[in-house]
Amino acid sequence: MRESATRGKVSLKTKLAFSTGALEEAMIAAATIATMLFYNQVLGVSPLLCGYVFLTASIFDAITDPLVGWWSDHFKSKWGRRHPFMLFSVIPLTVGFYLMYAPPSDLTEIQYFWWFMGTMILLRIGKTFYGIPHDALGAELTDDYHERTTIFGFNAVAGMLAGALLGAAVLIVIFPTTGEYENGLLNPERYPLLASVGAVWICLTLLICVLGTRDQIPHLHPVDHKKVEAREYLQELWALIRNPSYLSLCTAWLVMLVSGGILAVVSTYTFIYCFELSTEKLAIQRFVLLPGIFIALPLAAWLTRKLDKKLTVIYTCIVCATLVALPYSLRMIGWFPDNDSQWMLWMLFGSLFLGFLALPVIPIVIDSQLADIADDHEYRTGRRSEGVIFSIRTFALKATAGFGGLVGAFGLEYINFPDNATAATLTPETINGLLFMSGPLYWMIVAVGMLFMGMYQLTEKRHKEIMTELSSRRAARDDDASLNPAA
Repeated sequence: MRESATRGKVSLKTKLAFSTGALEEAMIAAATIATMLFYNQVLGVSPLLCGYVFLTASIFDAITDPLVGWWSDHFKSKWGRRHPFMLFSVIPLTVGFYLMYAPPSDLTEIQYFWWFMGTMILLRIGKTFYGIPHDALGAELTDDYHERTTIFGFNAVAGMLAGALLGAAVLIVIFPTTGEYENGLLNPERYPLLASVGAVWICLTLLICVLGTRDQIPHLHPVDHKKVEAREYLQELWALIRNPSYLSLCTAWLVMLVSGGILAVVSTYTFIYCFELSTEKLAIQRFVLLPGIFIALPLAAWLTRKLDKKLTVIYTCIVCATLVALPYSLRMIGWFPDNDSQWMLWMLFGSLFLGFLALPVIPIVIDSQLADIADDHEYRTGRRSEGVIFSIRTFALKATAGFGGLVGAFGLEYINFPDNATAATLTPETINGLLFMSGPLYWMIVAVGMLFMGMYQLTEKRHKEIMTELSSRRAARDDDASLNPAA
């Protein structure tokens, strides 16, 4: 019989094994810096068509992510309800990543568009089948309010550290500056190497995570053995939509990551064409992330104990967003050093360094909040639904490249960003358009996200009350099961 007592501390081995699940995310994020540039500037697909790819993939995700989350909540097998999905995802993730960056040569623009569309959807399918069960697994490992912050802190730190190092390696090793290409991201001959290295990395890290956490399967929440009907899926979604904390958190997280997606797409163009950085100088951005990654876990634990989780996210996001977008905004109004100034790099990356110092705290705390909402949902409905609840996390991460890429692509189309562009041929209006999207527009979108986060209601005190009630219910359920084993 499964113990009904709440679960507290989780072993270091389990935390590390679970955290390897963030490494595939890190590889995809590291490659994202090149994706839009590859299909637009290297292969000649218009920004508008690239935007349609991101839009279609995001619509596809909006349908499939909660469905797969709900399916994994109710799936029954010898490997539990999460691990079979994670294992299946290896094939579409690996194949989708490889094909995206190794398309056939000599295709037309429309053919490249459809290739981009197909590989993007395949990659997103793999991400759905892996990311949602993996995140739900993290929520099931413990019931402790602060231990959850630690578990997802390990996961976030592993992902961000790998992302920073892989991002630097992609720029310096895979796309170095050459005599022909001052910025190596424009070199088409290097993309097959990215495809091969990334696919192998994704395959290995997924398998390590699945096999390394397999021993936790007997200790996870049991699956309800009653027959599950399709209408219950809609009831589950309706119950979550009516949960004010879930609705607040989901909306805020989506808005924040969409703003980050716009920045990820447009800032690459801004760095190359406005600040005229080589790939080696671009790599500096990855290294300024490192200090924040190393202090993220203790800083998140300290801030959430002092401020609780909602205010930690709000205050941290406002400060970090202000600093990250500051160089672009100052360049727009002529208050930033010119590209030939010795102070330009120091001020650019100094502001980013300060902005990124506390930024890793935000995803750690939001993952912890989602796990708390799973308890709140059980309290309200009597059902565990980590898969559906965490589907928003995976969808939001993909929306970084999806809706964020869509807005960024439409923005490039709106400012008439040219094919085969160089810094010398861009008009001041085009440059200011890039700077506006990376600076003031980013600030405005983040501000909207924080307004939604302000509506979040769960506190540590309320969570303790919920867990006390759930412990009583689980104990009563287990007593009934022991008295009526045939039920």
